Amino acid sequence: MPARSSLKTESKSPSLKKRLRKARAKPLKQVAALPFRVGPDGRIEVLLITSRDTGRWIIPKGWPMIGRKAHQAAAREAFEEAGLTGQIAADPVGWYRYEKRLTQGRALPCKVRVYPLRVEIEHPHWPEQAQRTLRWFAPEDAARLVHEDDLRRLLADFTAGPRRSQV
Repeated sequence: MPARSSLKTESKSPSLKKRLRKARAKPLKQVAALPFRVGPDGRIEVLLITSRDTGRWIIPKGWPMIGRKAHQAAAREAFEEAGLTGQIAADPVGWYRYEKRLTQGRALPCKVRVYPLRVEIEHPHWPEQAQRTLRWFAPEDAARLVHEDDLRRLLADFTAGPRRSQV
């Protein structure tokens, strides 16, 4: 019989199989920033970054943070992953789903709430600077570069610009 303390530890950390079953039933929640600016021609541009593992084009995203509201966590991800700060909307502009790949080859379904971020400052240095590439795109061009269907639609719909009440 295992010691009582090891039973407690085992019950507090569910097995990977159990987490996968739970995630399939209810996707894990993440938050993302959709960085945008008005370009020199007066049109909206959005910023995409590359993922660290595959180099695919994505938007800055991450896990919710204790002590921060969802939109604040999204703003923090935009700084850490892309060196951006600005005005972030408190309400999401939409959401998308994707499969988070794990090192064991498994995938966890995630649902990502997306908050528009009007970029005011592009910092010269940020935490993940050496790990990512950043590039501004017209929303319709960005939509063609991402792999997730829901994110593609969200970006394509962003061509009209964010609703004024959000930012």
